[in-house]
Amino acid sequence: MYAELSALDAGQRQWLFDSLKDREVDIIDEAWEAWAHDGQLAPPGDWAIWLIRAGRGFGKTRAGAEWVSAVARANPECRIALVGGSIDEVRRVMVEGPSGLLAVAHAGERAGMKFTGSVLRFANRAEAYVYSAGAPERLRGPEHHFAWADELGKWRARAGAAAWDNLRLGLRLGERPRLLVTTTPRPTVLMRRVMALPGLVQTLGRTRDNPHLPASFVGAMVADYGGTRLGRQELDGEMVEDVAGALWTRGLIEGCRVRAAPELVRVVVGVDPPAGTEGDACGIVAVGLGGDARGYVLEDASVVGASPEGWARAVVACVGRHGAERVVAEVNQGGAMVASVLRAVEASLPVRGVHATRGKAARAEPVAALYEQGRVAHVGAFPALEDELCGLVAGGRYEGPGRSPDRADACVWALSELMLGRRGGVGVRGV
Repeated sequence: MYAELSALDAGQRQWLFDSLKDREVDIIDEAWEAWAHDGQLAPPGDWAIWLIRAGRGFGKTRAGAEWVSAVARANPECRIALVGGSIDEVRRVMVEGPSGLLAVAHAGERAGMKFTGSVLRFANRAEAYVYSAGAPERLRGPEHHFAWADELGKWRARAGAAAWDNLRLGLRLGERPRLLVTTTPRPTVLMRRVMALPGLVQTLGRTRDNPHLPASFVGAMVADYGGTRLGRQELDGEMVEDVAGALWTRGLIEGCRVRAAPELVRVVVGVDPPAGTEGDACGIVAVGLGGDARGYVLEDASVVGASPEGWARAVVACVGRHGAERVVAEVNQGGAMVASVLRAVEASLPVRGVHATRGKAARAEPVAALYEQGRVAHVGAFPALEDELCGLVAGGRYEGPGRSPDRADACVWALSELMLGRRGGVGVRGV
């Protein structure tokens, strides 16, 4: 029955509900398993900690309230800890909010529930106690069967860590104590610590995974924040962190982001060809020089796993889209072959090959300095490219995604050509 209900559109569903009696509507409404989307239902197995790490609007609060209600329903007289960033947040969101415990209670349970402000008592004498992560000493001593910790990423550093420890130490009643954590992630010490716990069961999710959100809201949020550090954290539920000693930081790139470029006086495309013929990425990045003497990253057109002809066509297409006057391609691996492959696709393509005489991180340092001086901007967001830039570490290491920063290297080549001259101190030799 529930599968059929889920398949109905909003109009059909409303017509059906209007034809039902109140109790019939309650029965359908209380069938959480029928309405929950992927990620909101408790995972199978004998887990001790379940972490829902997801973007805003994913439905974390509803999932937490439904889970607590279910364990209270199944375990009369149990003791449950409700822990949030503050007492007010626990009361306002976890208990009394539109997706909180009082809202998701079944029709036959509500009359028997009583909330005093510090304890929520269920009809079957189960009790949920309100705690603040900002007052960890209140968690020292009380024992619980279950716990729900909300917005762990917002807990203050020292107090939050102490609250977590006291909560865990007090979670020792019954045969299977369990803890649910719901949060939008932030790169805090406590978040990293919790995510590294052995046996942790983790559910990931994005804002747009919730089918009940208005499409207009999701579209507007993605348009405004998609791909940015804030959007990746708050909408996609990603842990976006800085690498110690990195040449680029997330904050530096966010400060360089613009919506549009001014009139450009010159455009080049940087290319870092793949070393092999299978599986490697070809970095392709278009960069323009504005009339304001500022560099503008216009597009990351990089391709992964393409044949030589495939990545060459991607380069030519990128040149055409932006009216680029030159392609700057690294030729350490392929020598004259790189220019030959490109010109086989477009004979008139203006290609300049460059030999790298220093490592990728060393070549990148002068370009990173341009960002620090506010002389480079990103027109929009380029998550994959930005992840690689933020993985280049002073001294030569690379700690970003993938085996090699191909996109970042292509960007460095292009910006060096436009803003630092052919040599520019970046360790290149033109051919």
